[in-house]
Amino acid sequence: MPHPFTEPKIDCHLHLLDPQRFPYGADTPYRPEGSEIGTLDQMRAVFEANGVTRALLVQPSSGYGTDNRAMLDAIRQSGMDWRGIAVVGPEITHAELASLKQAGVAGVAYNLPFHPKGYYNGFGPVTEMLADLDMVLDIQFEGDGIFEALEVIGASPVRLTIDHCGRPDLLAGRDSAAFKALLKLADRPAETVMKLSGHHKFAPFPWPFEAAVPFVADLLSAYTPDNCVWGSDWPFLRVPERVDYGPLLALAARSLPDDSDREKVFRRTAERVFWG
Repeated sequence: MPHPFTEPKIDCHLHLLDPQRFPYGADTPYRPEGSEIGTLDQMRAVFEANGVTRALLVQPSSGYGTDNRAMLDAIRQSGMDWRGIAVVGPEITHAELASLKQAGVAGVAYNLPFHPKGYYNGFGPVTEMLADLDMVLDIQFEGDGIFEALEVIGASPVRLTIDHCGRPDLLAGRDSAAFKALLKLADRPAETVMKLSGHHKFAPFPWPFEAAVPFVADLLSAYTPDNCVWGSDWPFLRVPERVDYGPLLALAARSLPDDSDREKVFRRTAERVFWG
């Protein structure tokens, strides 16, 4: 197997946090600092060291919320070779969403764990606009939160990406109703892609998060490498123990011993979904 650091790859989940150039919002509930900060220069250095050729930047709710300027600036500075997932409010218009797409935004994030239940009930028109513009709904939930997510998605034909392996409840087990529903989402008529990322958000430490291994294997089987992408979640906010880019990359490679499968998850699927 080629070394995972030398293989060309696309990181499909990471955050730009640069309060020196783009100050955090005054009302932000959490202000990343210290090792949680990830500037554009630092991000480029990480990419160069790890064979990352492209990136999907996900707007962080921490620090910036719906202020997408830092992410949009990074996309511009990439020569429009990177893509972004924006955070928006329910009042966004079709023209504003189309403008974001023109600026390199591939979709919009719905972060259910960060809001009270029912917060996204008013986002039905946003979901419809995403489908109309052929953009992605990038959704994050955890455990039984999948059932609220299913209500939010409804019967929409919107293209869907699921953050952090769906953050399954490992204690509930692989036979839980929530995990079965997560696997069944792979059969949705519209394109549905799983991000194999964020083990540190749902599995107990320490690395290599052994409890997550059978769940990730089930997700790979259900969604197949043709509908899975990889993401680091750099620069790792609110983690209880140290997390590093290289070990997470090696962990992903370990779950993908087949060269063809690894190429799909590391690069080909993302090219189709976010750059196609």
